[in-house]
Amino acid sequence: MITPILYSLRQCPYAMRSRLAILHAQQTVVLRDIDMNNKPEEMLSISPKGTVPVLLLGDGSVIDESLDVMVWALTQSDPNNLLYSHDETKFTQMLDVINQSDNEFVDALQKYRAASRYHDTNEVECRERCCEWLMTIEKALSQHAYIIGETPSLVDYAILPFIRQFSRVDKKWYAQAPLPYLRAWLVNHYNDPTFSKAMFTHPKWQKGSEKIIFGE
Repeated sequence: MITPILYSLRQCPYAMRSRLAILHAQQTVVLRDIDMNNKPEEMLSISPKGTVPVLLLGDGSVIDESLDVMVWALTQSDPNNLLYSHDETKFTQMLDVINQSDNEFVDALQKYRAASRYHDTNEVECRERCCEWLMTIEKALSQHAYIIGETPSLVDYAILPFIRQFSRVDKKWYAQAPLPYLRAWLVNHYNDPTFSKAMFTHPKWQKGSEKIIFGE
């Protein structure tokens, strides 16, 4: 059997959530951590848009959307039931929250990060836009340990990298923000060995370099 190849980037939130799902699904891939300033032809030939993650499966098919990579991995194996297979309505709820995050929160987050970086006068306004959405997550976490229930699910790992980004924009403000349940949730993920494994720093891939097996 040909081992799938995952083109990734350590700090990219989309690649990060793909790696988290692959680890939780106990799948094995060949990891190629790339240099975005020198994108390998091998990746561009199968996914011309040039973004990560890109997953090349053993049969030659390609998955180049992070959520699709996550669902693929967990469809192969889901020992922790992150897809909540016992409850189809929960899966629909997960996808709704992820869609809102990817389309609303991420846009607000990027504007907040840019405003902070360039010391724009609208930084607080941008942060408040982020918080409007995050308060729905805070409310959910006040009711159960994870976003849609007492056990983690796809949505927790799908939005985790973006919550992490948000928390790092203004660490002093975040430490005292009215988001205590969100903070506890994030720390809980940081303390999970799977997160550390997903964030391990691997050498940048170049043609002919040593193969890195990820997910074992």
